[in-house]
Amino acid sequence: MGVNMHKKIFLLLILCIMLCGCTQIKEMSIESITDRLNSNIKSNNVYHVGYKYYLPTGMQVTNYLLYNDVIEDSNHHFYLYVSEIDYYNKAENSYIICNNCYYSKLLNNGKNIGYLEITLHKNGQYLIEIMYNYAKIEVMVDKSEINEVLTKAVTILRSIKYNDTVINNLMGEDVLSFQEESYNIFNTTSSDSNYLKYVEEDQYEEPETNESGNSTLIE
Repeated sequence: MGVNMHKKIFLLLILCIMLCGCTQIKEMSIESITDRLNSNIKSNNVYHVGYKYYLPTGMQVTNYLLYNDVIEDSNHHFYLYVSEIDYYNKAENSYIICNNCYYSKLLNNGKNIGYLEITLHKNGQYLIEIMYNYAKIEVMVDKSEINEVLTKAVTILRSIKYNDTVINNLMGEDVLSFQEESYNIFNTTSSDSNYLKYVEEDQYEEPETNESGNSTLIE
């Protein structure tokens, strides 16, 4: 068997593995994907002052400004906000379940807290907001892309590691000014949302939501 044939077989095997992986993710439930938050990722490839995280293959940071990263894959813009002030203060989760959302859930593994909210917008796309480990990602997707994109967001958030020494030094000097300027990490999309700062206003309109007390998935 020639070298070219070996290469073709190898490429076919890689393609099959990738296709099987994508199929498995699409068939997973949202709860199964968020359960991955309970496992750790030891490697990191993005480093900022006071924290670092792992970025999956095929993604890159295209903009960074004061704890705000714009991350892109081939089709989406992920807006990551890391709240060192909430990490420093060990802020409590104040999120309230949204009954009118496509999906709404509190996230709590006993160590880290957060929430996942997926909202259908009038442009037919879904806004994913996931907050965990004192960081938040917002990204707009088609319905068929929810599982794939959510998996990437979960991978990023569960990989974030904070440098206590650096953060303590930062907050020790400027904690009052940080508190005044702090973005409320437990708020859902509002006028101070990172997503709204980057996405043109005519791309979508805010949905109407009511707040209640149960996890909900609306088909």
